[in-house]
Amino acid sequence: MIVGVPIETYPAERRVALVPLVAADLAKAGLEVVVQPGAGEKAGFPDAAYQKVKARLVSDRTQLFSLADVILQVNFLDAHPGAGDDLELLRQGQIVLGLLNPFGAPQTAQKLAQRGVTAFALELLPRIGRAQPMDALTSMATIAGYKAVLVAAVELNKMYPLMMTAAGTIRPSRVFVIGAGVAGLQAIATAHRLGALVQAYDVRPAVKEQVESLGAKFVELELNTEGSEGSGGYAEAMDEEFYRRQREMMARVVAKSDVVITTAAVAGRKAPMLITEEAVQGMHPGSVIVDLAAEGGGNCELTRPGERVEYNGVTILGPTDLPSTVAHHASQMYAKNVSAFLHNLVKEGQLDLNLEDEIIRDTLLTHQGEVINPQVRELLAQPTSAPVNDERKNS
Repeated sequence: MIVGVPIETYPAERRVALVPLVAADLAKAGLEVVVQPGAGEKAGFPDAAYQKVKARLVSDRTQLFSLADVILQVNFLDAHPGAGDDLELLRQGQIVLGLLNPFGAPQTAQKLAQRGVTAFALELLPRIGRAQPMDALTSMATIAGYKAVLVAAVELNKMYPLMMTAAGTIRPSRVFVIGAGVAGLQAIATAHRLGALVQAYDVRPAVKEQVESLGAKFVELELNTEGSEGSGGYAEAMDEEFYRRQREMMARVVAKSDVVITTAAVAGRKAPMLITEEAVQGMHPGSVIVDLAAEGGGNCELTRPGERVEYNGVTILGPTDLPSTVAHHASQMYAKNVSAFLHNLVKEGQLDLNLEDEIIRDTLLTHQGEVINPQVRELLAQPTSAPVNDERKNS
């Protein structure tokens, strides 16, 4: 089986789906790796590094797609606005693996199905222990949380740590992290290491211990949070009355913060709006908001995805590509994730479509000309179940 690694076409994307060290691991497992020249350059992996581990460079993108049985990418097709469209290069029976934005761009799944492609979306990975090595969302969220703190430090007109100087005492900056998932916890840890006074809030009371273990104070609001945590530990969407009261209470903490980092997201849903324009007005000039939920609509009312907004002296950033700005390590982590997935999917050089395996079944987005995932089918106004054969049983 041949695995192909093309250049990413999403604007400003610097990551690559497979790094040389992991390519060598796949080769040991009996898979051949072909790479489009220049695919890893922006992440610090030159063509020579791939050739050193016996990966084959091909002449161009068209040849790569024609040779590869499996296409590995970070951002695939038009699943993400601005990415190049490789649809015409795909063929029936080809396997696609990557971040396919299934809930944000269900039309991409439909196009892949029409081409007869078997597509696996890493966003659909189940939250089980065996799937952790494949969890690209967690890997990228770790990087986003770390980098958000650094981005805020550059924008802030203060320093993070307490400093005793000959010119007097510099008091530490106050950082407030909303959402204590993977990105939020990494933001807490990073801000604490840099010397800031860190507070954090999450709708799930169960994460209080994790927040405090990282050196932050857990903000408790007088709200009924029953039902706030769903399967796999993800936050569940609450009703609008809950969010209204939450916004009112949270505004007091926001007003006293120098930096606010928001990470609150609900899988498959628009991000909850937690910081109103009025709350931003209550912040002092020079404060910074970094909204990591920007791609899902944003947690701040004033956020514009991918843009910088200045409002009443407050800077609001809505980054959508922070992992790409740490491309070398982000690529290493992502490559490990897709390699682990491939090892589970491919046995003795052949696709092993075992639908009794929860990982394979849940991540399967398209197969045999059909969109498979029930939630995506619902978004496309299709019946929630699609026929699919377990190829192991038919062989």
